[in-house]
Amino acid sequence: MSWYSYRVGWIHCSLNYGRKNIADFCRRAVPYETVLDIGAGYGDDLQLAQKYSPGTRMYAVEVNPIHARRLESSGIAVFPMNIERQRIPLEDRSVDLVIMNQVLEHIKDIYWVFHEVSRVLAVGGKLIVGVPNLASFHNRILLVLGLQPTCIKTNSAHVRGFTRGDILQFLNEVFPRGYQLRRFKGANFYPFPPWLAEPAAALFPSLSWGLFMLFEKRLPYHQEFLTAPVIQELETNFYLGEN
Repeated sequence: MSWYSYRVGWIHCSLNYGRKNIADFCRRAVPYETVLDIGAGYGDDLQLAQKYSPGTRMYAVEVNPIHARRLESSGIAVFPMNIERQRIPLEDRSVDLVIMNQVLEHIKDIYWVFHEVSRVLAVGGKLIVGVPNLASFHNRILLVLGLQPTCIKTNSAHVRGFTRGDILQFLNEVFPRGYQLRRFKGANFYPFPPWLAEPAAALFPSLSWGLFMLFEKRLPYHQEFLTAPVIQELETNFYLGEN
């Protein structure tokens, strides 16, 4: 078990990945036959998905060669691609479950990523999202003190910050009624140790370190994440495909 000293108290950082939440969401998503994990790492979330649906076909987007080799040795088909610029090599509506855990905070071209996810995900399929919480308890205190939230420091790999309401607003404005939130949970609670952090995150998920959501795709997708009017009004060169 690894521990990390964070100013006040001790924080078990592995709780940030919300494995218990991912496991619960996978269990609720059954039945599924095809799973895609974007930013799969060593495949921990895919192992949870396979636990609840043995024999499922597993795909991973992963560019780290060490992680990719380990995934391939486990029989997982790996796509070493740039998810912000390239097309996922899967057919439309061919995936039953998509997992994006601790990925979206690293993404600039979020419209392209959600376009590709929505393209390959079947109607009725499930989407699991896990992101750091900009509105967590400790980040609110930091902002009151005039300090930078830990999840979106300039000297870091994170380029986006998320709250529960912001994610829901984003999906509803760009793809109205396309996704329905089925479950919402929190993970970890800074600056407390696990014996306090886990119950606190369960009781106050909107204040927890991480936000975890289970969505169901409710409508057929017609490229809304590339063509929605709101995107055309933004004065930012988001990647929306070659054409």
